[in-house]
Amino acid sequence: MNSDRLRDAIHAADLRCLLMVVFHLSGDRRWLAPPYRPERDVRLISDEAAGLPPEIQKEVRAAALALLSRPDVTAKIDDPGDDLMVELMSACLGEPVPPEYAPMMREEMGFTSRAIEWSEGRPPGASERLAVIVGAGASGIVVGAHLERLGIPYVIVERNARVGGTWWENRYPGCGVDTPNHAYSYSFGSRYRWSRYFSPRDEIQDYLERCSREFGVAPNIRFETSVTRATWHEADGAWHVVLSGPRGEETLRADFLLSAIGQFGLPKLPRIDGLEAFRGPSFHTTAWPRDLDLRGKRVSIVGTGASCMQVVPTIVDEVESLTIYQRSPQWARPIPRYHDPIRDDAQWLLAEVPFYAAWFRFTMLWRYGDGLLRFLEKDPDWPHPERSLNRVNDRHRREMTAYIQAELGDRTELLEKCVPTYPPYGKRILLDNGWYRAICKPNVELVTDAIRRADDTGIVTDDGRHREADVLVLATGFEMTKMAARLDLRGRNGAALANVWANENPTAHLGITVSGFPNLFVLQGPKTGLGHGGSAIFQSECQARYAIGLITQMIERGARAIDVRPDVQEEYVARVDARHERLIWTHPGMSTYYRNRFGRVTSVMPWRLVDYWGMTREPTLEEYEVTEPTSRSPAPRTRPPPGSDERRGPGSSTRTT
Repeated sequence: MNSDRLRDAIHAADLRCLLMVVFHLSGDRRWLAPPYRPERDVRLISDEAAGLPPEIQKEVRAAALALLSRPDVTAKIDDPGDDLMVELMSACLGEPVPPEYAPMMREEMGFTSRAIEWSEGRPPGASERLAVIVGAGASGIVVGAHLERLGIPYVIVERNARVGGTWWENRYPGCGVDTPNHAYSYSFGSRYRWSRYFSPRDEIQDYLERCSREFGVAPNIRFETSVTRATWHEADGAWHVVLSGPRGEETLRADFLLSAIGQFGLPKLPRIDGLEAFRGPSFHTTAWPRDLDLRGKRVSIVGTGASCMQVVPTIVDEVESLTIYQRSPQWARPIPRYHDPIRDDAQWLLAEVPFYAAWFRFTMLWRYGDGLLRFLEKDPDWPHPERSLNRVNDRHRREMTAYIQAELGDRTELLEKCVPTYPPYGKRILLDNGWYRAICKPNVELVTDAIRRADDTGIVTDDGRHREADVLVLATGFEMTKMAARLDLRGRNGAALANVWANENPTAHLGITVSGFPNLFVLQGPKTGLGHGGSAIFQSECQARYAIGLITQMIERGARAIDVRPDVQEEYVARVDARHERLIWTHPGMSTYYRNRFGRVTSVMPWRLVDYWGMTREPTLEEYEVTEPTSRSPAPRTRPPPGSDERRGPGSSTRTT
């Protein structure tokens, strides 16, 4: 390595990660103990000095420089194994890490492979089984990567003109990720150069497009093509999937059907009388016009969820006026350094220094992972259940309230509108990237009176007041309970998934398989969203491994179909519901898209990330009714079976962030 470049970069290093690099290269355990042990820091973007005194910082940097300046940089410790991994994680964070996290984090950091493998090489029958994947977002791409690597023929059906799913569809001003990108990324593949800790939408879209090419899935995607219906044929042991697209209407016979459309694909439009009469541009945030010019316009926004909180600070200084219609306030966490760029020295470390990127990813995964969940349990003896769940949750409430007061300053009339009555984290965790300061500006009005109707020039609220607008933005979220049911799927005996999931009540075993719908796998399905932190891409990888693990077992066995046993699904759903009764998302003092109108949580899961990882890690056919092989015709191919053994795929040893 260039010694001058290395010396400069090391001074910008996160010393937690640099300490781990020094240990990997030296194998010397003294670096894992005081005085080198970092201080615990729960901030999402922690202080790079790690709480170490200057003389210790200097010693760590000097050791790293000496080790990395060697002509042949080799590691004494590559994969640390589970026991040592626990010690390393605890040393890195300055706090004890439970041992169950070791195998999960070794996968996430690229020390071990997450890939599904054939038990004895690819069986001949693999090339005769076709998988149809619906959706080319983050979940569809990772499923395709698994199938590509295993040599199982597949087609990805995507209704849009590009990959990306929700990231392709959402282009509103300020759109970006609310999970640190070094956690919101695949555990395999080449490293992406994120410009910031929390990257804007365009970078995420570019990342997904690059991954679709790198993983070899791009040639298998049919763009601008939709599934109009899919029907299970018992005698055929396959799904007949009707597509509509540039080729017209056609039917594919699929041995496996995987829905990767997630929970955020269908915009939820508000029922406002007279909305169709509005004369100006009126649209949901997912349909933001590309050529829209807001300069000098009177803009009204309905809804104050995550998208609104990103839009408002971005456009507030260019519009003449901004009227925001709020049904209920949201808790929002301050994130210091939210907009900070990742500077060149840090980028160089991530790209060039062995093990640095892996440990940087680990710190982000940990800080935005399971730590909050234990504070979201209801304490039955807590004397103030109307405002908080327990002592720690009440402290969080006081801290967030104080933060809101400080941000609003002398705008005390806004305080009642901005401080929620329900416990913190009862709704989606939102990040404050300038929301409170934006609504204090003189051209902004936050309206909490209910909307009565719209007309050709604006909106009338229940107090009878009419507010004029030139542009009307609907930041009203998504239809969260439909998911795969909007594909018109018909399972055994003609049962429609929409009917099985009627009354906003979708259920599935592990959120992935549904009894009565053989060979169907749902990714980002019921009760698998993340309400306490974590990465949706982490969930995608867990669910993809589970689905592909079952598919490979079926192919090796020659099985025609699997259908999750009703008792298995019912038992899992009962466990989820029971666990949710103890958690914040069943608190009666709020409404949230996490649960249906009857109060049952349908969106988010109650488990720790490590628990769900364990549940999906090694799927077993014992939980399924298996239809054994019979003579059958081979599935149609859309191209020659991919010879992808040489391609890098899930579980590649290439470490990534």
